[in-house]
Amino acid sequence: MYTNKLKEAIKKELQNLKDAGKFKVERELEGAQGAEVEIGNSPAELAGVKKVLMFASNNYLGLANHPEIVKAGKEALDQYGFGLSSVRFIAGTESIHKVLEKKLAEFLRTEDAILYSTNFMSNLGFFATITNESFGSGEPYVDAIYSDELNHASIIDAFKLCKKENVVKRIYAHGDLALLEKILEEDREKDYRFKIIVSDGVFSMEGYLAQLPKLKDLAEKYQALLFVDDAHAVGVLGKTGAGTPEHFGLHGKIDVLSGTFGKALGGAVGGYIAGRKETIELLRQKSRTYLFSNSVPPSVVIASIKALDLLKEKPELLKNVIENAKYFRDGAKKLGFNVLDGLHPIVPIMLGDAGKTQEISKKLLEKGLFVVGLWFPVVPEGTARLRFQISAAHTHVQIDQALKILSEVGREMGVI
Repeated sequence: MYTNKLKEAIKKELQNLKDAGKFKVERELEGAQGAEVEIGNSPAELAGVKKVLMFASNNYLGLANHPEIVKAGKEALDQYGFGLSSVRFIAGTESIHKVLEKKLAEFLRTEDAILYSTNFMSNLGFFATITNESFGSGEPYVDAIYSDELNHASIIDAFKLCKKENVVKRIYAHGDLALLEKILEEDREKDYRFKIIVSDGVFSMEGYLAQLPKLKDLAEKYQALLFVDDAHAVGVLGKTGAGTPEHFGLHGKIDVLSGTFGKALGGAVGGYIAGRKETIELLRQKSRTYLFSNSVPPSVVIASIKALDLLKEKPELLKNVIENAKYFRDGAKKLGFNVLDGLHPIVPIMLGDAGKTQEISKKLLEKGLFVVGLWFPVVPEGTARLRFQISAAHTHVQIDQALKILSEVGREMGVI
C-alpha cells in the first residue's frame, strides 16, 4: 500500500535534492541528435531559444543521425519488424545478431563477443557470473577484484551483485598503479581463486586514458585477469577506432573488453562483452542480464553493423574527431579556462564551485550552447566542471561559435 509515510519521505528527499542543487532536469530535444539540435521551451533558461549547439552528447563520430545509419535502420524495420518479443535463447536470435557478434569480435581482435541490451547490463552480467559461479567444484572460494576508484557506476553496481562471502574488493586511488602493485604484492600468497583487475579504458568525467600497458604488465606478473570497459574509447581511439588497446599497441591482447553501441558507434543502445570463446559461451549459458533481457532490436543490430562498416569506409571520421577535440581544447585554453589535458573528445573545463558551474551552464544554454555541468556527487567535492564533448560532426565554425559563447559567459561570470 502506498502510504502517506512513504509519500512524505519521497517528497522530502526530492526537496532535499533541489535544496542541495542536485536535482536533475531533463531538457527535451525536438528532433535528431547532431552537432546542432532543436530543443523544447520547457527549461525556463531557454527564453524561447530553439536551436542550440550540442556539446553534451557521446555522439563522437556524428553517426547518431548519419544518413547511412538511418537508412540501414529503416530497411531493417521493413525486413525484420520492430522487435522480437523474446530473449535470445528462446526466440530472440536472428542470424544478424550472430553476424554483428562475429564482426565485433574481428574488429576488436577477440575470439568471440556477446551482445547485451546495454553496456550497464554487460558489466553487471560479467562480474555476477564469474564471481558467483562455483564451476561445479563445490569447494569454498574467494575471488579478488582490484578496481580504479573512478570506474563507471555500472562497474561499481556490478560488484554489488557479487556475493560478499565470495569476493574481496580492493579499490585503488585513480591511476595509482604503484599502489595497485603494492596491493597485488600483498595478496600474492593469498589463496584467491581468481584475481581480476578492472579499469575503464577512458574515464568519462575527465577524458583520461587508463595506463593499459602497465595494467597489462601487472596482470601478467600477478596472474590476474584484465577487464577493460572501453565504452568511451571504442570508435574513437586507435588507428581503426578499436579503442584504447589499439591506441596503446595492445590490440587483441586484453583479456576481456566491454563496450557499447550507444556512444560513438551509432548512439542507440546495445552493449557487449568480448573475449575468449569459452568466456563468452559461459555468459550465454549463465549470465542473467543476458538470459532474461530482450534481444537487441533488429534495426539497432543492422545499424550497428553499418556503423562498423563506416569506420572502415570513412577513416576521416576518426581523424576529424581527434582534430576537433584538439582545436576546441586549445581554443578554450587560450581564452584562459582551466582545461584538463588530453587527446580524447571529452574536454572538461574545471570551475570548482558547484553553484557557479550550474549558473554558467544555464547562461550558456540561454545563448545557444548546450553543455552539461557536473558537480558532487557525480564528481568529487570541489571539482565541479563543464564537460564538453566534441564530435566529428562539428565544424570549425561551430566550434568557434561555441568558444565565443563560452568566452562571453566566462567573462560575465568572472571566470576568465
